[in-house]
Parts: sequence; structure tokens; C-alpha cells
Amino acid sequence: MVCLKGCRRGATGLIMRRGLAWLMVALLLPAMFVGAAGCSLQPPRIQAADLMEGIVGREVEGKEIDDLFLQKVPEFYFELLKRTVDEKKNSLVSPLSVMLALAMTANGARNETLAQMEAVLGHGIALEDLDRYLLTYARSLPTGEKYRLSIANSIWFRDDEDRLVVPEEFLQKNADYYKAQIYKAPFDGQTLKDINNWVAQKTEGMIDKILNEISYDTVMYLLNAIVFDAEWERIYRAHEISRGPFVGEDGQTYEVDFMTSEESLYLEDEFTIGFIKPYAGGHYSFVALLPGEGIPLKSYLDSLDGERFKALIQSASREGVLAVLPKFSYAYEVSMNDALSAMGMPDAFSSKAADFGDLGRSSRGNIFIGEVLHKTFIAVDERGTRAGAVTKVEMKDEAAMEMRVVRLDRPFVYAIIDNATGLPIFIGTVMGF
Repeated sequence: MVCLKGCRRGATGLIMRRGLAWLMVALLLPAMFVGAAGCSLQPPRIQAADLMEGIVGREVEGKEIDDLFLQKVPEFYFELLKRTVDEKKNSLVSPLSVMLALAMTANGARNETLAQMEAVLGHGIALEDLDRYLLTYARSLPTGEKYRLSIANSIWFRDDEDRLVVPEEFLQKNADYYKAQIYKAPFDGQTLKDINNWVAQKTEGMIDKILNEISYDTVMYLLNAIVFDAEWERIYRAHEISRGPFVGEDGQTYEVDFMTSEESLYLEDEFTIGFIKPYAGGHYSFVALLPGEGIPLKSYLDSLDGERFKALIQSASREGVLAVLPKFSYAYEVSMNDALSAMGMPDAFSSKAADFGDLGRSSRGNIFIGEVLHKTFIAVDERGTRAGAVTKVEMKDEAAMEMRVVRLDRPFVYAIIDNATGLPIFIGTVMGF
């Protein structure tokens, strides 16, 4: 296993632009819309070495989407949603983004760590098959003039071959199945800027950064970014927008702008009423689910799973619906370590138990997942929906856990010694600057 060498420098890499299957767009009201703004940004310059520039991932065979995939994957989606929703504020997750980032990471896992990740992500689907399913799924998602979804993946690893060895097989597999850009970087201040610039670029500025700092024990980042931007099939007109009260979960009343339209797909079961509203092009839809009176939203979510959601969508009746939808816009951020551990993959987060031997080796200790951080943004207005999601999987080694910190931020003494005797050749002090 060796680090990739001799690759040309650059920052462009590969990007997949696709859409998001309408069946999965409403895991939390509009929460599945994971894309970002329509603003145009000048791409920030990324100075890290892009090892995939000029290199096209190998042609690999996908796996046809079947009932197994459509049954098992939503189980992960809804379980993740339930464990990461915030009862006191607006929440938004992109299970697809988390799935893609963790599937890339799982390609470096072995033994029990891999088994746990397969059980959580695919509920029994082998990773080899999950890679192939996700490749087919991403390729199948449509993009058009008034609706689009783009997916971008990248892997950043520390440029220190004395410390970190990354197998080419791991990087190549993620390039093949996930079109991942591969960056080797010094993990310094410039790398911090580069990673945040990549995030801002791939989410079109809707999410401006994913990192505040790079810690000394971090050896790799695996990132996924998704952008969704679509117009409604029929844009709201001015007279269809009016002010009105919205009563929050805490009982507080808010004055907001409501958009009113006539829709033709109505949803109802013993706990829910709702509607399906199409986006332009007919490939994506907005699904709204309103729990029955007296049912707290969290309780409703606890009862919702992939099978029930699928059944509700399939039972949609074609009848007139007067749909009143508030305009809204917000950002959300959540660390998913505890949720994923509780879902059944604790070893991945354990510095002792994790086995990511196919991801890399560090001379400073075992490699494990330090954090899975998820950031999202959504805006729903009279024209349509814009949303963005970024998932960061941060890989650490045990270095920081084995080291004490000495910060020379006040006056100190120093010496230059002769190693053979330990005697000082120079002794000095630093009192200020």
C-alpha cells in the first residue's frame, strides 16, 4: 500500500450533477431537498494537489435498482432522521448525503467495523452491492433546465508519508463508484481554506464552510455535497401569497407568509393528511405531511418508517386539494456520532475497536471516525425550492489522545544541548516580542 504520487496539481476534478428521486424527497416535510442556491459563484482557487485531475474513474458496473434497495435503504434514512431531529427547532437532514459519505468511508473498513457499517447503511446489503446500487441510483437521477440536483464527493488526506499510508485501491474504488476528487494536502491553514472553498463551491455558496480548524490528529476527510434547485411546476402568483398565523410546537404564534395553491394529489392515513406538489419537469415533487390534531411532531416521526412512508405515497388519491404552504428558509447542523453509534456502528468511532485498515495506516495509532458532521440549508418560496447539504466524515488517528499539550504562549526558557552528554551549548529565555 502506497500513497499516490506524481499526479498533476489542480483543483477542478469531477462532479456528478443529477437529481433526487421523488420517492425520497420528503423524509421530514421538505427535508430531503438537499441542494443549494441558484447564485453564481466564481470558483475559489483550491491549491491542494488534485490527484484525479485528468484521470477518469474506471468504468464499473452498477446494479439495477430493485425492491431490495428500495426496501432497505429507506430504513436507514428514517432511522437517521428520528435520531437527529431536534425537538426544539427546525431540523433538516439529507440521508442521501450521509449515506454517500459513509459508504465511501466503509470502503476502507474491515472485519467487524465493516459488518456494523453494512448493517446500518444497507440493513444487510453487502457494501460491494451497495456501491453498485448507489452508482446506478446517482446515474439515474434526472436534471433539466428548471430542476437539477448535483452530487460531489471528495477525499482529502494528510500529505505525510512518514505518518500516513493510504492504499491506492481505496482511493480508486471511491473514484470509480463515487466520482470522488482525491486531494493530498499538508492539512495546514491553506488546506482549511481549500476544504471550505470546495464546500462553498459545490453548494453554490449556500453552505460556506464545514471546518473551523484542522486538528493535529486528523488524517483524512471524506466529504459529500448535494445541491437541489427546482422551480414549481406552477409558480405562485402575487395574489396567492398572504400573511397568517403559524402556531409552533412550543405553542408560540408566528406571523408568516403563506402560499396557496390547488393541487391534485391528496394523502391521508390514520395519522396524517397531506399533499404532493410537483416541480417543473415532473421528475421531483414536494411532499407535505401534517400529523393529526394532538399528535406531537416528534411522536409522529417516531411512528414513521420507510414502509409506512412508501405506502402513504403509493396510496395518494387524485382529488382536489387546497394546499396552504408557508414560505420558510433555515439552516441546520448536527453531529451524527451518537446517532450512528446507537444505530449499530459504534466500532467505527472507537479509537481502539475501529478497523479501517483498507483506508490507511498511521504511524501514530489506529485510524477511526472522529466526527460525522452534517450541515444543511433550505429555502422554500413562491418560485420553488433551493437546498444544500454537506456531510463530513473526519478520520483521526490516536496521536492527540497520546500526547500532552505544551503551548509556549508566555515567557519560557530554551536550550541547545549536546546529545552525547546532555549538556547545554546554549540556554536562553523568551520574554516577549
